[in-house]
Amino acid sequence: MNYLCTEYYLLLFLTLILYYIIPKGKQWIALLIGSAVFYCLVAADLMQVCLFLATIVLSFLGARMIERSKEEKQRRFMLWAFIILTAAPLLLLKGKDFLPAPDSGRFSLIVPVGLSFYTLQIIAYLADVYRNKIAAQRNLFKYALFISFFPQIIQGPIPRYEQLGSQLFGGARFRMENIVRGSQRILWGLFLKLMIADKAAVAVNEIFDNYRMYAGAYIWIAGILYSLQLYTDFLSCTTLAQGASELFGIEIIDNFHHPYFAVSVQDFWRRWHISLSTWLKDYVYIPLGGSRAGKLRKYINLFITFLISGFWHGEGVKFIFWGLLHAVYQIVGSITRKGRDRLYEMLLMPKGTFAWKLYRTIGTFFWVMLAWIIFRAEGLRAGLHMIRSMFTVYNPWILLNGALTSIMPYQQWELLAAALFVLFTVSRAQEKTEVRNWIAQQHITIRWGLALVCIAVILVFGTYGLGYDAQAFIYGGF
Repeated sequence: MNYLCTEYYLLLFLTLILYYIIPKGKQWIALLIGSAVFYCLVAADLMQVCLFLATIVLSFLGARMIERSKEEKQRRFMLWAFIILTAAPLLLLKGKDFLPAPDSGRFSLIVPVGLSFYTLQIIAYLADVYRNKIAAQRNLFKYALFISFFPQIIQGPIPRYEQLGSQLFGGARFRMENIVRGSQRILWGLFLKLMIADKAAVAVNEIFDNYRMYAGAYIWIAGILYSLQLYTDFLSCTTLAQGASELFGIEIIDNFHHPYFAVSVQDFWRRWHISLSTWLKDYVYIPLGGSRAGKLRKYINLFITFLISGFWHGEGVKFIFWGLLHAVYQIVGSITRKGRDRLYEMLLMPKGTFAWKLYRTIGTFFWVMLAWIIFRAEGLRAGLHMIRSMFTVYNPWILLNGALTSIMPYQQWELLAAALFVLFTVSRAQEKTEVRNWIAQQHITIRWGLALVCIAVILVFGTYGLGYDAQAFIYGGF
């Protein structure tokens, strides 16, 4: 089961009915049942489910013990002990490529679905209990619901207990507005996935998987398209999670704020995967000292933070390199900020003008795209080979001579371009207003017309048959 299949939406529908027919104070039980059924169906085997349940029980008891303890040294020891125990499966998974393999080959691990996301969720919960920021949950089943809430368990966002807990346990009265707005989000998420991410994937997979056959402009196209594919794919699963949650009257935090409109790499990380960025800031960067102990210490803390980010994202050296590259971007950006500001002044592009924003946005996208090429390539050497090819091979004529149709039919390129134009237009509008509020103010014919057109476009022109499973979304693999 996954967020694109009929079975998921049948489960969502049945959970929704149960949620609204039982008393308000007990509605969380319906969510727990739906989450339990979803996880059992999406897990590969019983051992994954057992490890997941064991982690929930362990962290639940750990938080209670930390809260009850009055001695600071004991509290700190227990915090680190339970963090290590909770994070052990994730650390083994991400670090196994750096460990010596036994004679029989690489050892196998039990990898529960959603491991990367719920591990960070639990660590944040334990840390917040330790800091007396929140009270430990005393009901094991309610805590299990917080960790396993099915719309976001596989691919986030990474929720905080103080933001999500009260919504899960408090219940909500039936409101048609929630059904309408949640459905709109689900529809938009399907558009992003089927009309952009999966269409771009056709060209991206062809070029990246056969990178020695392609060079120059092909790599530029692959880098740009992968940047857009990753964004729309991850934004899609976040939007689907938000839409499903809104049906129950539950608001999940935004995970993206138009990151490719960023004017610096630092600004990019304020807009990209916000739940992870804020997690790294609150539980790694600031505890290390942040920027409070001088520039050198700040730069060291940035390196450590992005090293952890790279380690979290995947297995192997290329992800470590990707993370450290973003640290270098931010450090170089900080060192050269004043000089670049003077240069823009000399070029008659003072801060805040359209030209300043345009060039800064293009430049930021360029540096982020280069890092994404490393991220997507089959290995670090392959990624560096592709980037070198971008600047050593000159073949822009492939954009005009029909060569790209060997990768994907011309009609599909047109549909992808049209869908990207819709994304750009909606994103620009969202910078100024809430698009769904604007739609709600329109006549019923406009509201239903937009919905029906979107459904028809997805059904007729959407890309299907790409082997959807629990890993269908890109971030499902992390």
